[in-house]
Amino acid sequence: MKKWWRTGVAVLAGALLAGCGTVIRSNVTTFHEWPPQLPATTYVFERTQEQDASLEYRNYENLVRAQLNRLGLTEAGPNVTPYLKTRIGYGMEVRDVREVYPVVVNPPYWHSPAWRMHRFRSPFHDPFYGPFYDPFYDPLWYGPGVVQQRETSYQLFTRQFRVTISRFADGQPLYDARVVSEGRTASLATVMPYLVHAAFQDFPGKSGVTRQVESRMQ
Repeated sequence: MKKWWRTGVAVLAGALLAGCGTVIRSNVTTFHEWPPQLPATTYVFERTQEQDASLEYRNYENLVRAQLNRLGLTEAGPNVTPYLKTRIGYGMEVRDVREVYPVVVNPPYWHSPAWRMHRFRSPFHDPFYGPFYDPFYDPLWYGPGVVQQRETSYQLFTRQFRVTISRFADGQPLYDARVVSEGRTASLATVMPYLVHAAFQDFPGKSGVTRQVESRMQ
């Protein structure tokens, strides 16, 4: 019976963890002078030569393009002079983290009152458990816990994303969003959709305010 109970708890815990995706927490700082109405909504992406040759950049550009289209902006065609220009930048840094923390563990079973009580043959006989069954035995009675020090080491990744929108004619900045997120996911491409989404959430938002945006990875 006890073995079945432990297995059931393990299965249930695994099911609960499987239903919980990783949460991406991003700190978003936005500065803007976004006009209530734009004279025109067309835009282009301004790329460096290195970005223009990067497939990774083009993938992230597509994520930004989808957000701009959602806001009602239209990418200018080859023969159209745009009103806006958009630039994006990104990067990732890594550092080693070491944590030491106390944990409470149960003492060994043979040091517990339950073992001292159970060393002797029980006067009760149960047809299922046999002559050693004790109805007063509590399997969770292991005595007071013992505090031990545990140590864990891991790598923490700082992911950064920035997008700026300016007037095409004179370069006057209108929107500047900076996103910083920390986590153990080493792939920038995996978390970039959530960083881009955070940069445009509640657009244009309050200027000069840092807010935290949480997204659950699918």
